[in-house]
Amino acid sequence: MKLSDAIEIDAPRHRVWAALNDEAILARCIPGCTAIERLSDSEMTATVSVKMGPVRANFAGSVALSDLDPPNGYRITGRGSSAMGGATGDAVIRLSDTPQGTLMSYEVEALVTGKIASLAQRFIEPTARNLSEQFFVRFSEVLNKDNLSTLESTE
Repeated sequence: MKLSDAIEIDAPRHRVWAALNDEAILARCIPGCTAIERLSDSEMTATVSVKMGPVRANFAGSVALSDLDPPNGYRITGRGSSAMGGATGDAVIRLSDTPQGTLMSYEVEALVTGKIASLAQRFIEPTARNLSEQFFVRFSEVLNKDNLSTLESTE
């Protein structure tokens, strides 16, 4: 399944870039994220709980950043597994300047496998769209509100 969209964020591109690389901000914005830990500049582990229709699954997995092009974007790839099956996701994030701040565009490709895919098949795409939208809305809200001073102090 493929998804794409864009959201305008009322912050300069370097702040948006810094937030995209801050695991504490990512943990606050990823729906269902219960833990995220940075292993290196380009690797993290994460635990996420996702509800797809009547099925809830807790995924533990890895997150890798690649195609790094600071402060213009990157590719983020996640792989997780649960007792109900597995999930993989790959997103290309691009940042560009706008008069109001930054346009963050994204293209996401996701795949769910195993028992969860068969039990929640008709819920997978709507859930993925909803989770993607929730992440980007939360990210914009967090960045616009309380993290600007924190991000400025780390520059």
